[in-house]
Amino acid sequence: MSDGDVGNADCDVNFSYILPVVQQTFMQRYFHTSTVVSKVQSGRYKITINRNKPLTYEMANPPHYIAHRKSWNSWNTSNIKDGNRPSETATEDMFIRKFMWGTWPNLFASEVIIKRQHNIIRIAGIITRTLTPYKIYFLIGYTEELLSYWLQCPIKVELVTIDNKKQMIFKYI
Repeated sequence: MSDGDVGNADCDVNFSYILPVVQQTFMQRYFHTSTVVSKVQSGRYKITINRNKPLTYEMANPPHYIAHRKSWNSWNTSNIKDGNRPSETATEDMFIRKFMWGTWPNLFASEVIIKRQHNIIRIAGIITRTLTPYKIYFLIGYTEELLSYWLQCPIKVELVTIDNKKQMIFKYI
């Protein structure tokens, strides 16, 4: 054996010791176990001691009643060929909601409902009557014009007005 062969043998021996240690650390780091928790608590509101927390109709229904008692906040009925991908639709819905909350400051008493039907987007919601009617008409036109320009499709804003936000309270918990 030459000196070069002995050096290679040492390297093989060293790697044979190191390889199992590396494999064990990878297995220990990336394999986690936990117990199963069967609690269903997401989307539910905690009951207060004095039962003075107001809930709207949408908030009062638990999540498993979404398809039965209440409806979705976004309706996508544009399942046509070459239509938007779900990620684009979700991004546009988020943009529309942020734009509506920014354009109509502290006026919405409900959630913004977005309905897509063929090539038209209908935006619905309940607002309070804190602005004069001509300002509301201006904001409706402003919203429809800008969103239709940005999203490249017709936009229709459908609003219902109420006197104050207390009319939206369904029950107290």
